[in-house]
Amino acid sequence: MIERHKSRVINVGGTQVGGGARVTVQSMTKTDTRDVAATVAQIKELAAAGCEIIRCGVPDAEAAEALRSIKRQSPIPVIADIHFDYRLALTSIDAGVDGLRINPGNIGETDRVKQVALAAKARQVPIRIGVNGGSLPPEFEPDKPLHKRMADSAMSQVRLLESLDFDLIKISLKAFDVPETVAAYRMIAGMVDYPLHLGMTEAGTPRTGIIRSAVGIGALLAEGIGDTIRVSLSANPVEEVRAGYEILKSLNLRQKGPVLISCPSCSRTEVNVVALAERVAAALESIDKPIRVAVMGCAVNGPGEARDADVGIACGKGQGILFRRGEKLRVVVENDFFTALLNEVENF
Repeated sequence: MIERHKSRVINVGGTQVGGGARVTVQSMTKTDTRDVAATVAQIKELAAAGCEIIRCGVPDAEAAEALRSIKRQSPIPVIADIHFDYRLALTSIDAGVDGLRINPGNIGETDRVKQVALAAKARQVPIRIGVNGGSLPPEFEPDKPLHKRMADSAMSQVRLLESLDFDLIKISLKAFDVPETVAAYRMIAGMVDYPLHLGMTEAGTPRTGIIRSAVGIGALLAEGIGDTIRVSLSANPVEEVRAGYEILKSLNLRQKGPVLISCPSCSRTEVNVVALAERVAAALESIDKPIRVAVMGCAVNGPGEARDADVGIACGKGQGILFRRGEKLRVVVENDFFTALLNEVENF
């Protein structure tokens, strides 16, 4: 059982973040925010996949104003992602967003941050201090390690917001480098009790980005650090949500949808267990309820893993044994492996 880092709670559009609440899964729209119809459609697709908080980029005043309509139609809380122009944050707050993300590396002078904080405080809109390793000012502590620079940058903004009696704060410290990112989060977790949003920035395409994110985010979650996550991928954002839940499921922090236990295959297998596992995995994508399904292919681990799953099959030459919660149900012939297993999953 993972002992969670103690953090205070903030409310993001009715969703509790921090304070021991379950780790939430976030994503970011990849549409043009000014295109309200496309953005709302993507948000609804993400919500159906399990996304719990969505962030929208705000490149200009038109995009900020579009958030008014997007917010009305969104089934989940909407965060405005602000860079460079503090006035976009002010417009977004007026549009009714549930939260802001501001980047201290480029938001501008202290007075501008103060204006945003005062407007957010008036409407009880949380602010995420979103530090990115790639956008820190070059002149900011140039001789210190990146993780220290990131933590110090975040803390300078925390102190500013606190001086304005504003404490609806969430913090993220993202970089591409996994060890530096992990070190930054460990450092900030020892300095504040604000909720922490975890992620690796510019993680890459799914093949590499999921691995990089799983290592970085997973290492921190395993230490109890982190209250909300986003897996950043160069892909359809639905893939980010799915990957996020897989990370949480692997640490027993959340249970959503199936867990597939499958044999990697070797010379002992006497059926094409890889093809069967891929077929089963595709079929399980439409199931939202938690269930452990095993597709095993030899006598070494097969019967044990299949028996321990909610539903499992241990495949042998020409036939396999179907299990349900440790009970041997029946022997099925090879041509019926897929159908018999999926029928039991549906019945379960």
